[in-house]
Amino acid sequence: MDQGVKKTQASETMEFSVKKSDLLEELTVAQGVVEKKTTIPILANVLIEAAANQVALTATDLELCLRTHCPAKVRRAGAVTVPAKKLLELIRLLPDEEIQFKGQESTWVQVLCDRKSYRLVGLAKENFPALPDQPPSLARIPARMLADLVAKTAFAISNEETRYTLGGALLILRPDGAVAVATDGHRLALVEADHTFTQPALREEVRTLIPRKALVEMQRLAVQEEDAEVELARDASHVFLRFPSGRLLASRLLTGQFPNYEAVLPRENNRILTIDRDELANALRRAAQLADPRSQAVKFSLRPGALEISASSPEYGEANEVIELDYAGDALTMGFNVSYLLDFLGAAAAGPVRIELKDEQSAGQLRPLGEERYRYRYILMPMRI
Repeated sequence: MDQGVKKTQASETMEFSVKKSDLLEELTVAQGVVEKKTTIPILANVLIEAAANQVALTATDLELCLRTHCPAKVRRAGAVTVPAKKLLELIRLLPDEEIQFKGQESTWVQVLCDRKSYRLVGLAKENFPALPDQPPSLARIPARMLADLVAKTAFAISNEETRYTLGGALLILRPDGAVAVATDGHRLALVEADHTFTQPALREEVRTLIPRKALVEMQRLAVQEEDAEVELARDASHVFLRFPSGRLLASRLLTGQFPNYEAVLPRENNRILTIDRDELANALRRAAQLADPRSQAVKFSLRPGALEISASSPEYGEANEVIELDYAGDALTMGFNVSYLLDFLGAAAAGPVRIELKDEQSAGQLRPLGEERYRYRYILMPMRI
C-alpha cells in the first residue's frame, strides 16, 4: 500500500457527535489492524473522516487495511488522524453518553462528553497511507464458511519468517466450492466445502495466498456477521473483503509458489483406528503435562484392541494411558508432537476421529467423522522417539 507521505498540513476543521457504543465498537474492530510497533508514527493512528451522516475510521499497517464507519451527527465535515490506542482507551472510559469531536488548530482534536474535555494531538490526513482501489467483486462467500475455513487451517501456518510463502493460508475458490490449506512443513491442515457461487457466478478457479494477520482479522469480522455473505475481490497484489456491515478489509497478498499440497496427501495409510475426539484430547492433555518441554513428544503404541499414549521427561516424570478401541491390525509405535495434535483436535468437530497410519516413518492422517459441512483432514509428520 502506498505510504503517500507529504508535508504535514493543518487538518480540516470538523465537528461531529456520535454515540459512545457505536464509536467504541468500530474503534475496537480497527484496533486489530493498527501497527503496534512501528517506526512510522502515523501507522499508530486511526484516520477519522466525518461527512454526511457518518464517521469513517481507517487503520493500516501498510500490509493490511480496515475501513469501517458508524452513524454520526456531522456539523462540519473534515478529517484528521489521532493515536488509535489512546483514543480507544479514552472512549472506553467515558460515560455512556453522546461524544462530541471538534477539530482544532495544528491537527489537535477536542473530545467532549458530559462536561468533560480532552485534547488529542493528531497528524494530518494527507500523511495517511491511501487505501487501494477495490476492483469488482469476484464472489460472495458465506461469512460462517469463511470463518470456519480459517479456524480449521490457520493454526498450521509457519512461524518462521524465512519461509515466506508458508506465512499464510491458501484460499481456493472454485465454481462448486472452496478449499483452504496451510502448512509449516511438519503438518498440513486442509478443509474443503461445497458451495455454488452466485451473484456473481464464479467462472474459474481463484487462488489467493493470504497472510496470517489478515486471516485473523477475516475470521474475527466474519464471526460477527456469520449469517450473511462476504464479497471477495482481488487484483494483482491485494485481496478485498467487504462485509454486510460496510466494513472493508484489504490485505496485500503473499507472493511466491505455495507447495503442491496434493502431492503430500497420504494414499496408502491402511492402519485405521477410530476414537472419540474428547477422549483422545483429554488423554493427550494429561500426557502433555509430563512430556519433554523441548520436543513436546508423545508416543503412540498401537496394538490390537488398544492405543497406549505415553510421554516422559527427565525433569517431570512419565505418563502412560491405555485407551481401548476396535483395532485388529498390526502393532505400530510412532511419535508425534502433542501440541500439533491438540491444535487439530481443538478445531475438529465433536465426535469420532479417524486416524490413518502407515508406518513409523510416514505421515499420519486424521479426519473428524462428525463434520457435516466440510471435508477436513490433517496430515502430521511423525517424530523420532
